[in-house]
Amino acid sequence: MICLNNKNSVLEAAKHLHIKEHTVLDGAGKSVKLAAPVECKGIVGSDNRHYILDLMRATPRDVNFNGPNSRFCVLRPELITSFCQTEAETMSKRASNGAVDAPAESVIPTSEDIGSLETSEKNPKSSVIITEKSSSTICENTSEEILLNPNVFTEFKIAGTEEEIDSDENGVKKATAYLVEVVLPKFVKDLCSLEVSPMDGQTLTDALHAHGINIRYLGKIANDIKHLPHLWDIFTTEIIVRSAKHIIKEILRESQDQDLAPAVSHFLNCFTGSVSPGNTKEIYKKDNAEHTPGRKSNKKSQSGAASQSNHSAAYMLLTTDSLWSHIQEFAKSKYQFELPEEARSRVKKLFVIRNLCLKMGISIVARKYNFEVASPFKILDICNLLPVVKHSVPSCSEAKDLIENGKARLTEGLLNEAYTIFSEAFSLLQQVTGPMHRDVANCCRYLAMVLYHAGDMAGAIMQQHKELIINERCLGLDHPDTAHSYGNMALFYHGLNQTQLSMRHMSRTLLLLSLSSGPEHPDVASTFINVAMMYQDAGKMNTALRYLQEALKKNERLLGPEHIQTGVCYHALAIAFNCIGAYKLSFQHETKTHEIFNKQLGSDDLRTRDSENWVKTFKMRDVQVNAQKQKMQSIDASSAQKTIEMLKANPDLLQAFQNAAVRSSKSTISPRGDTLPRGRGVDERAARAATEIRKKAAARGVPVHTHSVPVQATPDLSQIRNIMNSSAVPDASSMAPKKGNVKASSSSDGATIQNQNNASVINSNDRAPAPPVGLGAGLSPKNDQKKQKAKKVTAS
Repeated sequence: MICLNNKNSVLEAAKHLHIKEHTVLDGAGKSVKLAAPVECKGIVGSDNRHYILDLMRATPRDVNFNGPNSRFCVLRPELITSFCQTEAETMSKRASNGAVDAPAESVIPTSEDIGSLETSEKNPKSSVIITEKSSSTICENTSEEILLNPNVFTEFKIAGTEEEIDSDENGVKKATAYLVEVVLPKFVKDLCSLEVSPMDGQTLTDALHAHGINIRYLGKIANDIKHLPHLWDIFTTEIIVRSAKHIIKEILRESQDQDLAPAVSHFLNCFTGSVSPGNTKEIYKKDNAEHTPGRKSNKKSQSGAASQSNHSAAYMLLTTDSLWSHIQEFAKSKYQFELPEEARSRVKKLFVIRNLCLKMGISIVARKYNFEVASPFKILDICNLLPVVKHSVPSCSEAKDLIENGKARLTEGLLNEAYTIFSEAFSLLQQVTGPMHRDVANCCRYLAMVLYHAGDMAGAIMQQHKELIINERCLGLDHPDTAHSYGNMALFYHGLNQTQLSMRHMSRTLLLLSLSSGPEHPDVASTFINVAMMYQDAGKMNTALRYLQEALKKNERLLGPEHIQTGVCYHALAIAFNCIGAYKLSFQHETKTHEIFNKQLGSDDLRTRDSENWVKTFKMRDVQVNAQKQKMQSIDASSAQKTIEMLKANPDLLQAFQNAAVRSSKSTISPRGDTLPRGRGVDERAARAATEIRKKAAARGVPVHTHSVPVQATPDLSQIRNIMNSSAVPDASSMAPKKGNVKASSSSDGATIQNQNNASVINSNDRAPAPPVGLGAGLSPKNDQKKQKAKKVTAS
């Protein structure tokens, strides 16, 4: 009920609602002027004030939907506002072009205009400001002047000439065409670019209404996003749930109060289980026995059973096949959408139940349901039925304008101004809407972002905690915005180097996202990237790489290999490979990023140019590493050639090395000694048997005499190089090993040669190119440990 103190107040309100004053004919044929829909009622109260009652709609009908059930298919107010603004901009552009082309038709200037012209001649910058302000005021004035007749295309008779009626109908047709030709394609484009990213049915509904799109256009949009699997699942799930909602409403209207819980449980079993006409009675008897365990008398029980059977006949006739056939028919008639044949098997039952319960106000027991059985729900699982009330949440336009200005300042990097504007908006919202409001939560989030960029992590966490509390109480514990609040909190805790708290909040974020939309969603992939960055900062590169690879797989599967978000994943992988020194892999992944950005954004975009700089950086580092490898290989080859030439020039030195090698081989043939000799022609089984005999003899106390000969090791290549570099001939002392260093010298032979000759090989294996998807066998920590063990065994 709207109270008006003045008759002209209706015209003022109608002007803001873009309602045109027009003339209609009543039942007696009299013409009456109206600035409102015909369905509303106007009365004069006992206090001589005017009242408007039953204002069911204030916008025209949707021309695209005609038929007996299309009486209330009207356009949304957001669409009318957007349409009027667009028309006003078009009219202002035409007016400006007409003023330039035809200056003779200009309006006679006033004294204020003459003064502004004089100042503009002195200061040309002020003229630009004046023209911008004048154009904005003209646009606002023209948008208010665009009015629509809400009673056209209805059964009511409209008075006036045919030209006036045709003009009113054309205005409504233009608004409907604007919805189909402009708003819907732009919304689909925003969905594909992830500017609009719904997580569940609730966020999808909010996004549609914010763009002025009615829910009845779900089927049309769903047919345009078939190439995106996550959006296809969300839209089909929403259509299925809304169709099921209308069916269960009819069932509940026909059921008695005492049969509400059995009716709801039976419907949920038909919706998610497998209920056939044969097992319906058995399921009902079993649930009824559990629901009413004790009875006083047989007569009462028989009469109660008879009454229950009469009341329950309406919903007990429903089966799984009949329910899904009704859902398909309703989806086709209401949303112009044909459900695919595999929709029944592909539907995610947990998400469907959650969405349906939110829309119907059904409260069920929180337990783990087995959806593989025929009847997963029982009567006792239905806790309560709560009313779902539609209401308009009050909003403050001044605070919204301040938030938009603050966002612009934050984008420009003006943190002090942004903080001041957001603080002013926060105080204004506290006075107008109260602390527990969605706009207050958004303002707290922006304040936290400003403090985060300013380096005040403690203040950012405090503001983010406020937003988290408000979202949990206003939106719910499992709402997607609540999940994003936990994700932002994790990032802020990570800024304070509190890794455990940040990981705990991130795990909560992933849990809530999986409840609302499932694991197959781009927001889950973005969360994986954030988790990978945390592990990367903590030094756990293997774990970070695995999260990044999983995010890349999700984005390629959900969005495609050439999506911008896929390019972001490639860039994150390039940075991670750069941290472990795999510059060739970094170059490969960043090249893929540059190709995607160049194709999607263009070569002049800032992100494309940054990616090009990263490609040059990684390529330069890879070239430097390869040059260093080639330099080391050339040094090894030249030193080996010099060694060979020196040995040819000094045959005595070569003879000394050969004699030392012969003595070393003879000493290793001796079966005595605790260590097993390693060489050709040695019976290792005999050596092991001799070792076991000596151990048993020592255990019995029998003395064992060993006559082991000290093993003389062959001088390695490094010693020869040192001799060559010092230009000195080795003497006997340098050739013979010292006592106590026998084991060390023998172990150093293989180790030194292995490390020097194979260092470049090992590095090249670690940095070998791999395909973009998949970590490869060379990056796992287990394989790294095996390599280290293999080196030790070779050295020993």
